Amino acid sequence: MESCPKANIGNLRELLKEENLYLHTEAGDQGKLPVLILSTKGNNQEKRPAVVFLHSTHKCKEWLRPLLESYASRGYVAIGVDSRYHGERASSLSTYRDALVSSWKNGDTMPFIFDTVWDLIKLADYLTGRDDIDPTKIGITGESLGGMHAWFAAFADTRYAVAAPIIGVQGFRWAIDNDKWQARVDSIKAVFEEARTDLGKNEIDKEVVEKVWDRIAPGLASQFDAPNSVPAIAPRPLLIVNGAEDPRCPLEGLEIPKTRAYKAYGEAHSDKFKLVAEPGIGHQMTPLMVKEASDWFDQFLK
Repeated sequence: MESCPKANIGNLRELLKEENLYLHTEAGDQGKLPVLILSTKGNNQEKRPAVVFLHSTHKCKEWLRPLLESYASRGYVAIGVDSRYHGERASSLSTYRDALVSSWKNGDTMPFIFDTVWDLIKLADYLTGRDDIDPTKIGITGESLGGMHAWFAAFADTRYAVAAPIIGVQGFRWAIDNDKWQARVDSIKAVFEEARTDLGKNEIDKEVVEKVWDRIAPGLASQFDAPNSVPAIAPRPLLIVNGAEDPRCPLEGLEIPKTRAYKAYGEAHSDKFKLVAEPGIGHQMTPLMVKEASDWFDQFLK
């Protein structure tokens, strides 16, 4: 993250304005959304572009600070939030894992992706009403789990005008059908082990995987999967950045979404869709990915 392009401002720390606030997105403890906003001090009447950043699993909004500072130095209002069951919304190291298992058991929450996307819709309500933000120039990005959140938030809410999910976009149905689900499952294995036991299985198999997705994120491996949700973002600018060797987001699983996206964007908007697969890279965010996302926002939000 330290590689993110930053304006050469000697006294940047003195110029930074930091805001810490909470939005109430629904009833209950998890309905309290912690928000960290960084911008540079200046004319409060000036409307600026904004970018929302989403962290990866077991991280928090403060972990994003190098990115927030870099974007703020370049004239953006930079926003980080704690995803559900992370950061200030976690009471222990197992809070997220426990929430996933509870979702499988009870079916009354969607902690993996959708509940945080709901928070991001309510965040857009807030950001579009701020005097210092241009409501037509709000971008969204994130890494890994945050990349999934960014992808689905852009799919769900057109107020996110530009999106750049990093190592997050994948084909969930494709992975099931082609026996490439193991790496993704291993990232949150506890819920699949719980489901395996409840389903009377000796090992996790594709049936267990499909049932878990249908329970904790209904539609994730069907109508909301990448072949349908990625092209639905058109014609808003969309950059997908993955590692070419990422086992959690297999590149082969994006062939159909990519083809459909190019068709959706068409010749008139062909420059607004881009998929970058960095050679030799697995499931990790790299300086190239950070730079690609930064350039993407500069191109379409500035």
